[in-house]
Amino acid sequence: MSIATGTASANSIKEALNNKTVHHFIGGQFESSASGDTFDDINPATGEVIAQISSGGVTEIDMAVSAAKEAFDRGPWPRMSLRERCDILRKIGDLILQYKEVLAHAETRDTGKPLSESLEGDIPRAAQNFQFFADYAQAITEECFTVSDNERHIAVREPLGVAALITPWNLPLYLSSWKIAPCLAMGNTCVLKPAEWTPFTAYLLGFIAKEAGLPPGVLNVVHGFGAHSAGEALTRHPDVSCISFTGETTTGKAIMSAAAQTLKKVSFELGGKGATIIFDDADLKEAIPTAVRAAYRNQGQICLAGSRLFVQEGVYKQVVEEVVAAVKQIRVGDPLDRNTQMGSIISLEQLEKVQEYIQHGKKEGKLLTGGDRVKELPNGYFLQPTVFSDLSFDSRCCQEEIFGPVLPIIPFKTEQQVIDMTNSTAYGLSASIWSSNVDTCHRVSQKIRTGILWVNCWFARDLRTPFGGQKSSGIGREGGRYALDFFSELKTISYKYKA
Repeated sequence: MSIATGTASANSIKEALNNKTVHHFIGGQFESSASGDTFDDINPATGEVIAQISSGGVTEIDMAVSAAKEAFDRGPWPRMSLRERCDILRKIGDLILQYKEVLAHAETRDTGKPLSESLEGDIPRAAQNFQFFADYAQAITEECFTVSDNERHIAVREPLGVAALITPWNLPLYLSSWKIAPCLAMGNTCVLKPAEWTPFTAYLLGFIAKEAGLPPGVLNVVHGFGAHSAGEALTRHPDVSCISFTGETTTGKAIMSAAAQTLKKVSFELGGKGATIIFDDADLKEAIPTAVRAAYRNQGQICLAGSRLFVQEGVYKQVVEEVVAAVKQIRVGDPLDRNTQMGSIISLEQLEKVQEYIQHGKKEGKLLTGGDRVKELPNGYFLQPTVFSDLSFDSRCCQEEIFGPVLPIIPFKTEQQVIDMTNSTAYGLSASIWSSNVDTCHRVSQKIRTGILWVNCWFARDLRTPFGGQKSSGIGREGGRYALDFFSELKTISYKYKA
């Protein structure tokens, strides 16, 4: 069965924003699905259909992987110098900034997040990923181990081949760029399967790739679903060498099982149940507003969210009062309104999931504010930011990833107690500690099992550092040289010279 060739009904990315039909990007061309099947891309803030998205499956994945393999085996990309590849990656980053307004509007329509977050955060950070790895990949030198004057050993990185990149719906373009940039810098080609709820910026990235001069087949985008669809076909494909996945832990387990059949390399950034820990001696003027931001940014739909707030007894009452007061002031509304601070939940399905957790919270604890849909915005999936007290640390709301604007506040007495409560979940992605005592911060940070831990801050990032989680929050690390190592095969070449 041959795939139907679609024409991109736009001559530029600006025109493409208004397209009502979105196709796959395969071999440098926009293609419709062989079956003709499509699915709706819905604006979660209005309930309106943005576009019809071509729904891919085995056929489209086969086409995309074949195009990527052809580009790797016979195309110029792996044979370019590192500098040549990185020049194109930097151009992609520059074009993302050039089209920032278009991309930000597309991201906000797809996700329901405030336009201010897309414009000021997500899209610039996506550009930064391409620019960073374009520079960083050239700065990392090969390791050379000299044994004697006539013997040395050199560790070199070689590309793997075709990479499968599967990205989530909460930070669509940003997390796609986080994978694509180091993957391509190392000379690989890839197939990107974006989340079905947020396909539009991945589609627009195809226009940017062409404009930047990326050779055909180096980046391919197939839209579709996961199990029994495009996602599963991609993870099982024998010509895929590695899988980088960001998403929910259960899906990660399914992908790991599929990857085991062909021993593919895997890198998983999975779920989280982040903790914000405020000690009695913390600077509350900094800690409280940061804790609120950590809980409700992007509607709480961030894997690094501070979705549990532990407060030492001496300041517990004050923190609760001030958090509730701050949460009541959060402006929930139209994501396109620059004054909006919190937008809509990503989908009706996710909204109902969060509401189910809220019902559990009402039975087990005390609802302090929020908990209901926003009546003034009935067409979208808007939910009031919610705060609970009197929930046990081992309740469902405190143990499971809700991925929504729900914050339980839990008191603690001692360091060891809060360490035990923080570590009690299956997750281990992130946490933040607030104290003016450096010894306290040091002791506690050594004992909390997370991949990243912030001291008197939240969401501070350096792209050179390793990023990933412990326990059920992931496998492996990305970022900096750790991403370059994952997207390459390390080879040792040993030399002996005649004296």
